[in-house]
Amino acid sequence: YIVLSYGTPGSAEEWKLMLQLEPFAVFFFRGGMNAMGPPIIAAGTSGLTHFEVRRPKECTSGGSTGNKRKLTEGEVESVVDEDEDRHKGKEIVGYWEDGLAIYADGSREERKSEDTTFAEKVSEEIDDIDKGEGRSRRLDETDFDTDGLWEEKFGDHWDSKPNGPMSVGMELTFPRSNHLFGLPEHASSTQLKTTTGNNHYYKEPYRLYNLDVFEYELDETMALYGHIPLVVSQSTRTGTAGAFWFNPTETFVDVEEVLETESTDFESRTHFMSESGIVDLFLLPGPDPATLYGQYARLTGRTSLPPMFSLGYHQCRWNYRDEADVYFVHSKFEELDYPYDVLWLDIEHTDGKRYFTWDDKLFPNPTAMQEKLGKDGRRMVTIIDPHIKRDPNYYIHKEATSLGLYVKDKSGNKDFDGWCWPGSSSYLDFTTAKVRSWWADQFHYDKYKGSTPELFTWNDMNEPSVFNGPEVSMQKDLLNLNKCEHREWHNLYGMLFHRSTSEGLIRRNVGENVRPFVLSRSFFAGSQRYGAIWTGDNASHWSHLEIATPMLLGLSVGALSFVGADVGGFFGNPDAELMTRWMQAGAYQPFFRGHAHHDAKRREPWMFGDDTMARLRRAAMARYALLPFWYTVFWQAGVTGMPVMRTMWMQYPDDPSLFSIDDQYLIGSDLLVKPVTSPGATASEVLFPLSDIWYDVDTMQRIEISGNTNSAASMIVDSDIDKIPVYQRGGSIIPRKLRLRRSSRLMVNDPYTLYVALDNNMMAEGSLYMDDETTFDHQKLGDYGIAKFSSDWSSASVAMSNSVDIGSDEAVHAKRIDNRIVERIIFMGVSNEPRGIELIFPGKPNASMEFQYDPFSKILVIRKPGVSALENWSMKLVH
Repeated sequence: YIVLSYGTPGSAEEWKLMLQLEPFAVFFFRGGMNAMGPPIIAAGTSGLTHFEVRRPKECTSGGSTGNKRKLTEGEVESVVDEDEDRHKGKEIVGYWEDGLAIYADGSREERKSEDTTFAEKVSEEIDDIDKGEGRSRRLDETDFDTDGLWEEKFGDHWDSKPNGPMSVGMELTFPRSNHLFGLPEHASSTQLKTTTGNNHYYKEPYRLYNLDVFEYELDETMALYGHIPLVVSQSTRTGTAGAFWFNPTETFVDVEEVLETESTDFESRTHFMSESGIVDLFLLPGPDPATLYGQYARLTGRTSLPPMFSLGYHQCRWNYRDEADVYFVHSKFEELDYPYDVLWLDIEHTDGKRYFTWDDKLFPNPTAMQEKLGKDGRRMVTIIDPHIKRDPNYYIHKEATSLGLYVKDKSGNKDFDGWCWPGSSSYLDFTTAKVRSWWADQFHYDKYKGSTPELFTWNDMNEPSVFNGPEVSMQKDLLNLNKCEHREWHNLYGMLFHRSTSEGLIRRNVGENVRPFVLSRSFFAGSQRYGAIWTGDNASHWSHLEIATPMLLGLSVGALSFVGADVGGFFGNPDAELMTRWMQAGAYQPFFRGHAHHDAKRREPWMFGDDTMARLRRAAMARYALLPFWYTVFWQAGVTGMPVMRTMWMQYPDDPSLFSIDDQYLIGSDLLVKPVTSPGATASEVLFPLSDIWYDVDTMQRIEISGNTNSAASMIVDSDIDKIPVYQRGGSIIPRKLRLRRSSRLMVNDPYTLYVALDNNMMAEGSLYMDDETTFDHQKLGDYGIAKFSSDWSSASVAMSNSVDIGSDEAVHAKRIDNRIVERIIFMGVSNEPRGIELIFPGKPNASMEFQYDPFSKILVIRKPGVSALENWSMKLVH
């Protein structure tokens, strides 16, 4: 054994890592090995650790102990020739997103009933040995089927596998824990369910392989658009602990729950199995959620502070037809006083799906269009995908070809040719620094003609999507410019594309001082540094609204904070009720966008009638009022690593009744949200942590509920069509801006209203982060201010005080106190009316303040206190 230790000896902050050399295993202890008994994480203890040595391309004849020889090219071709011609000799002119062919005669390939998907094939294999009593993958080498260890067929596609089998794997055990989370993205519960062992829930392991999934299924372990190989354990016995399996190749993860030997405690086990790579494992000791996410942020990077406009409402459709359509939609929002910040254009805005171009018939004046919307406080977003149309006259393709920037075929000699929206396409190699730099340069205004500082970017199809590829993606034996196979870096591709685009939006401006906004569908660990992520092609069904919250919480477990699900669903046509509930839910998601497929009916807010439009607008207004709060929570996420949208256990890690809850959540630490996800609902059940008290944000009344303060209690609350249950935590102070504006840009100098929710001790505190909301001056110059509000109506007799931190003496924006006025302070839970309140400024005489108090609602309001959020002051109670 080898034991490594660090921290303070003999304390809870002492950590010991014990390495067992033969057989190899790892044991991670918190508080030293003698303090807590079993480790918080153990790895390699069940004999499942493996690391296959790469070897030349070979096949086996005459059994596993027979002579081995190379498989000849002719033998591969003969096997391919034996495959049935599924296209019946028809000419293929394209492929659709589901991977099926489009023929020259206008017909489309039909999926044969006997065809089985990858998941179905795995399921059939498992069913042969799965009797509900678990399954074993441990085989003797003499029993192992060597067929397919080198060349392997998937549908019409052959994988040459020149290095043979290269898989690596390891099992991880979390003693005294039966609550595991992570492994996003899957359309399933936030808590991981068992895939093996007794009475397991799923038949297949969780699959981590970024794919363009057409109309994904719910409650499945199937792969989706992005993945993060992070598992987090939450336990009242061992606290919070995590493991990050740093491997971007195709990965499967089994989850099992077993009874510990000679104990009544359960332990959770995971078995990571990756196609290639090395064992690269990071253990996160916690011991609580806040500490663990600080550790993970230091490992993979911190959430970037987004520009304020990107936290507003985004209106998108595939596609707004032309400039006239854009102007009509924009003017209708203006007419209805409906707040929105960004109008989006999908692929049809381009010249024949050539990115960085415009269709000059539909969008002849893109610069003027952006400037028009910009004058009204709006921005625009255009889509730019990683596949490049193979047109020798297209300047992007011509230059990328001449510079040799594309992914190569398996020979390494030819540029890979795949099919996507433009038809025949090449794919840039974003694993190479020079390619990323070249791509970033394409966003300069003199290159991207028709772009302006008001234009931002949407990265889609970056799994990468290849319509005629295996599982609608790239063949695994394609090569990057460093001759490394695609299988080795598949799950990195989307993030690296996202990164390069983000860098391009920074580079395009003089001084590189304007924050970018880029939305991406695909992601990996670290994507939080580059922009927003959404859950992909959802559908207009109540079930997809219901699964949105667990999916987004799963992404949050993976430390992705800027996340959202498309309001209304991408496919299909929501009715007025579903659209209302989705807009209400979306207003409390970090990323807030409405989107629709081109076959869907128009669904702008006014398309559902006046009553529904009014409800949708109220939901959007609630979002805009809370923008100062959202912005502050995003800043906190960047500093601490804690996600913006939090599971209940992230804030209440000592209450096991909250661990599995994924139909309600917290924004930061102070707002509890319970979306309504079923039709006809007039009431909802909310689970309230009783260690805090809660106030309804609409009535500002305390929720009267009793129980053990160390637990949670449920309560049926009103949730008719006009209400989404949202509650402010007692002990918090939340800033809002209440003046109705049509965009966040128009709100920049609006005054604040502070909502003070007193706790049982008649105290509260909160923060407000302020900067110019656009540039990097908060990082480069320290140009920011942080207001730290506190309220103590008990012995301290301080109604409110403010202590301000300014980033640096050179700060300019942070010193503009007249732009940060507090116009109103609302106190909730005030049991008795004070005789008076005095305003105290350092160096100035005290001033009596006017206020109104309602003894029935227990609400006290100070109007026009005459203070700035960027000044130090206090308000003293006079009894």
